[in-house]
Amino acid sequence: MILFDSHCHLNDEKFAGDLDEVIKRMQDAGVLLCTTVGSDVETSRQCIRLAEKYPFVFASAGVHPHDAKDVKDDYLSEIDSMLRHPKCVALGEIGLDYYYDYSPRDVQKRVLEEQIELAYIREMPVIFHVRDAHGDMLDILKKRAHRLPKGVIHCCSASAEMVQEYLNLGLYISFAGPVTFKNAAGLLDAARVVPPHRLMIETDSPYLAPVPNRGKRNEPANVYYVMKTFCELHNVPEEVLSNITLRNTLNFYGLPQPEHEFKEGIFPYTNIGF
Repeated sequence: MILFDSHCHLNDEKFAGDLDEVIKRMQDAGVLLCTTVGSDVETSRQCIRLAEKYPFVFASAGVHPHDAKDVKDDYLSEIDSMLRHPKCVALGEIGLDYYYDYSPRDVQKRVLEEQIELAYIREMPVIFHVRDAHGDMLDILKKRAHRLPKGVIHCCSASAEMVQEYLNLGLYISFAGPVTFKNAAGLLDAARVVPPHRLMIETDSPYLAPVPNRGKRNEPANVYYVMKTFCELHNVPEEVLSNITLRNTLNFYGLPQPEHEFKEGIFPYTNIGF
């Protein structure tokens, strides 16, 4: 069973003291790949440096809505440069966050649309962050439907009806720890809408640790518990669900699909030319 944590933040200061141990626990748990995700220019650089250090770690580059207010005039060229790095597999995370409103909403929208256009031009997949802003996000995506890159709604918090709208636009849907919480009935309804070929799983670590580790620092190893929830939801074996989400995530990030079975812990992606 091979798992891919499609979205984490290994560069976060919460991992500063024991990242190598976190990586070892991740690998021991069968999480043999992960993508560490940027939130501004500097954190995106940090993610790429981590991807250069660890062959099984990939990176993304982008500006989160929280940081949209702080972008400099040349931020797009900085992001564009990082997108050309061979270990940078997506633009993100970008989006809208009306829960905290750390950046003015008009600025969030402008920075979001600028980055979507860059991703379209560069043919890069996009990691979308959406919190309490699904209506405006959907309006923006529909308006750009003719120039919309491949995308994923990460750490999905949308209703089943909104998830269907995202699926109609061709997006993937990724779920994190909240899908395991006791109050997750609405989120589970949304999860039931997602067809197998559009499903991804993540930790968003160090945040949102799933049950049974809720309240603790989250780690990529915990993506197993997110996967387990979907096995129970759909009554499918872990080997089946892990294979589905692995292949979906490889496809989303444009990484090679496995051409043979994984045996004795040998993973072919450690030698793919990066």
